[in-house]
Amino acid sequence: MSQRWAAGVEYLGSAYSGWQRLPERSTVQGAVEAALGTVAHQPVRVITAGRTDAGVHALQQVIHFDCDAARTPYAWLLGSNSLLPPDVSLRWVMPVDERFHARFEAHSREYRYLILNQRARSAVWGGRATWEMRPLDAAAMHRAAQCLRGEHDFSSFRDTRCQAPSPVRRLADIAVVRDGEMIGVSVRGNAFLHHMVRNIVGSLIDVGLGRQPETWIAEVLAARDRRLAGMTAAADGLYFVGPRYPAHFAIPPPPPWPFPTGP
Repeated sequence: MSQRWAAGVEYLGSAYSGWQRLPERSTVQGAVEAALGTVAHQPVRVITAGRTDAGVHALQQVIHFDCDAARTPYAWLLGSNSLLPPDVSLRWVMPVDERFHARFEAHSREYRYLILNQRARSAVWGGRATWEMRPLDAAAMHRAAQCLRGEHDFSSFRDTRCQAPSPVRRLADIAVVRDGEMIGVSVRGNAFLHHMVRNIVGSLIDVGLGRQPETWIAEVLAARDRRLAGMTAAADGLYFVGPRYPAHFAIPPPPPWPFPTGP
């Protein structure tokens, strides 16, 4: 009898062409499915809470898969992690009800974006935070971002190749916080459009640099025109913190934010 399993996946996306499996490309999904399939001694295909682009990281991507191989959570976890590359790891594996769906049951998702705001480039944070050498006004960025809270048409912050049937999304919270030379942008919502967070951050950087007034973000949002917004921020600063699910599924919440600009 087939059992449905859920797992939390942590990864650095720098070396991958995104999450989604692609022919002749190195992807996170490809690595995870290969490891699970080896443990199961049969092909395994996973469903994910949301795709991430090339270079984007995740603290807890959630997946589910069905398999009739008799394995314990411990066997799935240790066996898969022994086969995965160092920049991809399963955080946990658990059996779940067959009604659980990693994508459709998620009621919210959270992203964080890290900006290293200092004169010199960093050898440690390279690939893990976006470097901006010019001074940024994080307080102005935070004030400008508050107009994005609530339900809106986010066409101005949507990639032109986005295939979502509707541009309407609901942001529960968005905050910009400085901690020394690190600036963090946290965004929590029901779902996100292609490049939506990176386009928002790129526009907020224009405000932080003083290129645009704080009121500009609201004007861009209302215009529903991608051409009026700022550039797409680089992928290396973006982290998918993770999705959250109804309590009855007992899915572990995303881990505490481990970097500056907490909590």
